[in-house]
Amino acid sequence: MTHIYLKNMVCNRCILAVQHLFERLNLNPLKVTLGEVVLSTDTLTAEQVKQLDNELHALGFERIDDRKARLIEGIKNKIIQIIHHSDRVERKHNWSDILSEEMHYEYNYLSNLFSSVEGITLEQYIIRQKIERAKELLFYDELNLSEIADRLGYSSVAHLSAQFKKITGLTPSEMKKSRELDTMRKPLDDVH
Repeated sequence: MTHIYLKNMVCNRCILAVQHLFERLNLNPLKVTLGEVVLSTDTLTAEQVKQLDNELHALGFERIDDRKARLIEGIKNKIIQIIHHSDRVERKHNWSDILSEEMHYEYNYLSNLFSSVEGITLEQYIIRQKIERAKELLFYDELNLSEIADRLGYSSVAHLSAQFKKITGLTPSEMKKSRELDTMRKPLDDVH
């Protein structure tokens, strides 16, 4: 079996696009998840790797060879999965336990590695992902601020609003009124 790790996979559409690409190249993946593809074959030829890299790049993805880069991508994928692809972020989420368990490394190592490579702390990255999710929920206009704060694990609307303003320069209400919400949203792989 071969495990191929990919950068910039952030959603279910990414999984479908990557699966389709691998099938089109007759690489027949056994499993495709956020950031990882498992193939039944043990090796790929140099020509297959070159073609795969070109095709992945055209779709906005990148193959990752480096162990540290794979760890960072795994951390990002886990955070995105919890914040963007679950019904709610529990207030009592212990990110250090979750990430340590998922990555099989001590949290301090993961935190230091993430900060040194990404230029921001894990906590800042988590907050920025929550704010992107809040923007998305505001954009769809289906939940009020209290419901959004609860869904994202904030203790209060005031806490959400303070972090929102710190990141975007506007409160959630100001952004919603300004109608700039659609231009303020970022693709998840651009959140730094």
